[in-house]
Amino acid sequence: MPNKVRWGVLSTSQFALRLAVPAMQKSEWCDIRAIASREQAKAEKAALALGIPKTYASYEELLRDPDIEAIYNPLPNHMHVPWSIKAAEAGKHVLCEKPLGVSVREANELQRVQERTGVKIGEAFMVRTNPQWLRARELVRSGRIGQLRSIVGHFSYFNRDANNIRNKYQIGGGGLMDIGCYPITTSRFIYDEEPKRVVSLLERDPDMEVDRLASVILDFPSGQAIFTCGTQLVPYQRMNLLGTKGRIEIEIPFNAPNERPCRIFVDDGGDLTGKTISTETFPVCDQYTIQGDLFSRAIREDLEVPVPVTDAIKNMAVIEAAFRSAQSGNWEKP
Repeated sequence: MPNKVRWGVLSTSQFALRLAVPAMQKSEWCDIRAIASREQAKAEKAALALGIPKTYASYEELLRDPDIEAIYNPLPNHMHVPWSIKAAEAGKHVLCEKPLGVSVREANELQRVQERTGVKIGEAFMVRTNPQWLRARELVRSGRIGQLRSIVGHFSYFNRDANNIRNKYQIGGGGLMDIGCYPITTSRFIYDEEPKRVVSLLERDPDMEVDRLASVILDFPSGQAIFTCGTQLVPYQRMNLLGTKGRIEIEIPFNAPNERPCRIFVDDGGDLTGKTISTETFPVCDQYTIQGDLFSRAIREDLEVPVPVTDAIKNMAVIEAAFRSAQSGNWEKP
């Protein structure tokens, strides 16, 4: 059996309790030992529901626990870097939810702390280790679709709840930060390049001020990527990778289900009705389990984490360029 890494969870985030933490509890390399909340009752309720041994009534108490080796940080966006820094300075490795921070400046600050403390810090882009994305990249690299020239994507949901943290402008809410970051990171992953320039069009909610509709073009050395994301649209997501000889369509690219197989479609374009499409099906898996295992193994075996801070900084730079472009009306360089 692997020597499991002992984890603590920083907050009782509903996303963490519903998806990430139960998945990590099923992993071979993660031992979820503790959870912290600013309210003891919330920590105890979460611990009871998930069978977590220890609870803390403050984040500081968790970071002082010498038994905890790694911290999972699913706090709101504006708290990602401050608490990841505190965790690193306490000697803990950190898996921080996306986006890693709310600015390149913040992410650079975290990198400096990482270099000083020597701990491992990674951004929790679970899609980057999902088998369907690894296979898509393998197919592109093998030349299966010829030369990759265009990536076209969409990611949306509907949420007008003013109390939801995703709709709070001052703490890093809005569509680009929440979901636009996914087509950006996957496009960079598939091209294996950084975009030279970015142009975007944003629409903001008149009451909450967050961006609710964004269309973005990324100009890569080898081609282009274009995506739309929206927080007040019909729920939908899809990514298409288009080459000179074929295309790859990823059916559920981001919220990949953990209870049934995932599929990608490979098409040579020979018949527009879909007769030439071949389907690749992937066994049932949980991308959050895979993410936790790979991060924990990186700790135990002293490997590079799947999405390091250096990559997170580059992704954040593209997001910032998209915001600048929406204001200037011009192409902006990340």
